[in-house]
Amino acid sequence: MPRILITGSADGLGRAAAESLIEKGHEVIVHARSAARLATLDDLMANGATGVVGDLAVLDDVQALAMQVNGVGRIDAVIHNAGVLEGPSILPVNVVAPYVLTALIEGPARVVYLSSSMHRGGSASIDSADWGGSRKTLSYSDSKLLVTVLMAAGARRRPATISHAVDPGWVPTKMGGRSATDDLALGHVTQVWLVTTDAPEVLVSGRYWHHQRAQAPHPAVHDKRVQEELLAALAAHTGITLAAS
Repeated sequence: MPRILITGSADGLGRAAAESLIEKGHEVIVHARSAARLATLDDLMANGATGVVGDLAVLDDVQALAMQVNGVGRIDAVIHNAGVLEGPSILPVNVVAPYVLTALIEGPARVVYLSSSMHRGGSASIDSADWGGSRKTLSYSDSKLLVTVLMAAGARRRPATISHAVDPGWVPTKMGGRSATDDLALGHVTQVWLVTTDAPEVLVSGRYWHHQRAQAPHPAVHDKRVQEELLAALAAHTGITLAAS
């Protein structure tokens, strides 16, 4: 069965995805930003999950996390679930960390990035971006547009890897809040499906999904110039290049 990494697995949609995949018999690597947070996943690790730790807001931690993951063995799929809604760590967590993990984790056949319907209200302009997070420069919507651009750039550069982005809906998680109107039970279903199914529509890389239906994303997502500008900026910030394969 596939071995699947899920970032931000301590609660919300990440934990729900991990529980679902474990129930289906898959080998799951769960992630938390600290050892204390990882302890909340003891029940999943008792059922066979492997735990890894790293603060996605800290570049050195992200690189170390990639090494931890590679040390577990071949990774078949990654769900980039972790994200933050507010504060200066929006870009480090929502964009930089997925980029670094995509560049450094060896060999996944499938990669899924959590986007949001809010990406359609975002801007792809990165001239003012503070990738290190010393101050907040871009919005949550901007970050979700950029991580969706990253998905499309990865799909183009790495055609052997199936890459997708998912809008899980506005669900009542800790991030979504109590007023969220979508069904929490459906929030993780599409990402789990994308990393496990052989449905023909899923084997076409570079798509944006909501509740198992492909949708048209923001026009910037498939703009090659926007993709290359983002990849160049992230490579300059991290010193890590997303190599073609």
